[in-house]
Amino acid sequence: MTTDNRQHTTTATDGFSVIIAVHDQAEETERNLPLFLQQQCNRPYEVIVVDDSSADETPDALKRIKAEHERLYTTFLPKSVVFNPSRKRLALNVGIKAAHYSWIVLADINCPPPSEEWLPLLESCADGSSEVLLMYSGRRSTDVISCQPWDTLQQAEPLILKGERHSGKGHSGRLMKFRRGHYDAIAVTRSRVFDVLHLFDQPIAAGRLLQLRCSVFLKNLFNRA
Repeated sequence: MTTDNRQHTTTATDGFSVIIAVHDQAEETERNLPLFLQQQCNRPYEVIVVDDSSADETPDALKRIKAEHERLYTTFLPKSVVFNPSRKRLALNVGIKAAHYSWIVLADINCPPPSEEWLPLLESCADGSSEVLLMYSGRRSTDVISCQPWDTLQQAEPLILKGERHSGKGHSGRLMKFRRGHYDAIAVTRSRVFDVLHLFDQPIAAGRLLQLRCSVFLKNLFNRA
């Protein structure tokens, strides 16, 4: 595993570190990554992409985009590394350890920001009273962005467990997207980010999954993003 040769500070400064793990996603990277790098945010931010041993043209796409955007930093996860339960979790862990800022945003290359107001909305919600912020887009139209704040990680835990099972495969489907908890990204305070990461790829029995679905639906039925 290697990262850019950057000077790391001992304490995180106020801003956003967007972490994205990619694997054989050259087309998605070429199309969507610039959208993460064009945000009109007042706080400093960076985008860190961890390439999980892609065998396609993903590394070349990252090099081209990196040459045009100073906020982009890249690293990779060697194929020889074995991790249980998932390589995605390890890739995100690598990105988090390279991050500089006080808010960590775990994003998906397949869920790009619909506008330049994506990070500014996060900025307006990151007021110190919430540990977790969930970002939604395209709920009513493709350019709608909404932010769902949670005071504690415990409150958001059912949504994360359900959404991040099987490396994020719990986000499929757009019908009643918000009520089913199909968020696009997670923003979490740096002090709780590894607790959030621990919720990824957890084995969930059928009965427990049904409970989670009901819990998420009821939470979001009475909660507006």
